[in-house]
Amino acid sequence: QVQLVESGGGLVQAGDSLRLSCAASGRYFAMYAMGWFRQAPGKEREFVGAISASGGIISYTDSVKGRFAISRDNAKNTVYLQMYSLKPEDTAVYYCAARRRVSSISTMEIDFDAWGQGTQVTVSS
Repeated sequence: QVQLVESGGGLVQAGDSLRLSCAASGRYFAMYAMGWFRQAPGKEREFVGAISASGGIISYTDSVKGRFAISRDNAKNTVYLQMYSLKPEDTAVYYCAARRRVSSISTMEIDFDAWGQGTQVTVSS
């Protein structure tokens, strides 16, 4: 069973940057596609971005393209979400997720079978 632990959230001002990290336990992290999702108050959880197991394929939701960047370090069992030019509408709890059975990316929550506990990101205007 893989455990995912997010960190790096916090309170920032609009226009600031923030980097989230997600550390995974276990020996097979390099085989997992990884994703980032977020859930704003009163809204459903939504896809933010995903990265394939090799890191060669990355996808983002339109609202964060050009502002967010996903990367991974398989030697450290860690995936990152670098966020630039943050906006108040980026305020949410951010979750990382692992897709353990398939190494290719997905944008769908149902395709990810391990989740972290989430980290709060609050962007003030």
